[in-house]
Amino acid sequence: MKKTTIILGITGLIALGAHAQDIHFSNMEYSPMTLNPALAGANNDLQVISNYRTQWNAVPTAAPFNTIALSGDMRLNSKKPNKSGHLALGLNLFNDRAGVNRISTNNVGLSIAYHLLVGENSTVGLGLQSGFGQRTLDATDGMWGSQYNGLTYDASLPSGENLGSPSFSFLDAGAGFVYTYGTKETRMRSNDGVKVNAGYAVFHVNRPNFSFTGGDDNLYMRHSFFANAKIGIGSTTMNIEPGIYTQIQGPSTEILMGADYRVILKEGSKVTGNIQRTSVALGVYYRNRDAVVSRILFNYAGFGVGFAYDFNVSSLTEVTNARGGAEFFLGWTMDNPFSASKARI
Repeated sequence: MKKTTIILGITGLIALGAHAQDIHFSNMEYSPMTLNPALAGANNDLQVISNYRTQWNAVPTAAPFNTIALSGDMRLNSKKPNKSGHLALGLNLFNDRAGVNRISTNNVGLSIAYHLLVGENSTVGLGLQSGFGQRTLDATDGMWGSQYNGLTYDASLPSGENLGSPSFSFLDAGAGFVYTYGTKETRMRSNDGVKVNAGYAVFHVNRPNFSFTGGDDNLYMRHSFFANAKIGIGSTTMNIEPGIYTQIQGPSTEILMGADYRVILKEGSKVTGNIQRTSVALGVYYRNRDAVVSRILFNYAGFGVGFAYDFNVSSLTEVTNARGGAEFFLGWTMDNPFSASKARI
C-alpha cells in the first residue's frame, strides 16, 4: 500500500508540473550545451554528441522516463593567424518523455560563444543561448491521488484535475562563462599534460511559464557550476579525471562529484597518424542523496562511447530496489573541416 501511495504521489506531481526541473545526465560533461553555453568551442574544433537516458523502469505500473539529446559545437575562426580569440557556435536538441501521462518536452537551443586568449595556455569564454521549447501532455493513462480510495487505486474515480491546454510553446534564454586551461601536452602524448575547465551558467533567465493548467508555474532559473580536469600521470599510461557539477534550480540542488580513471591502451603516432590513440576509463560518481553512478568510457581516434548506470540510494529505494537509470552517449571530435591548421588551444 505504501508503494502504491508513493507511485501515485510521484505521478501526480509530474502531471501537475509542480516545481518542474530540467533534464539531467550522469555523463554531464558529455552534454555540454545543457551544462554551459560557453562550452561551445571551448575544448574542440568540432564535436557532435548524442545522449540517451532512461530511468525509473523499476517503478511498478509507471512508464519509464526517457530523454534523447543531440548537440554539436564548432569553432569558427580559431585557425586564422594572429587571433587573440575565437568565435564558436553550438546547437542542442532534446526530447524528454516522462511517465504514464506522456509529458513530452521538446527543446532547441542555439548558443554563440567567444573565447578570449588570456595566456599561452588559457582562455576565458562567454556564451549566450536562446531556445524554443514545446510541451505536450496525454492524460489518458494518468494516475491521480484523488483516484486512491483509501485502500487501493480505483481508475473509475474522477481525476479532479483541470489540465487546461494539452500543448504549449515557450521561448527560453541563458548565458554562461568558462575558463579553460591546457598545457602544451593536452593531448596526453607524453602523459604529463593537464587540462582544466571551470564555469558558471544560468538558464531560463526569462523564467518561461511551464504550466498545463494556465497557472503561474514559471520555470525556476537554473544555476550551473562545474569544474573538471584531465591530469596525466607522468611516465605512466594513466590519467585521473575528477569533476564536480552543481545544479541549483528553485528548491532543488543537485551535486554530482567523482572521478574517472583512464588507461591509455595505445598512443597515436605523432608523424604518420596510422596508429590511432585508444583509451578506456572507469569511473564512480555520487549524486547527493540520490544515486551512486558507475561509468565506463571508451575512446578511439576521436570517437567516444560511454555507459553509466545510477544505483538509486534515495528514499525511493523501497520502490526501485536501488535500480535507477541507464545512460549512453556517443561522441565525435575532429578538426574543423574548413581549415587545415591546428587551433591554438
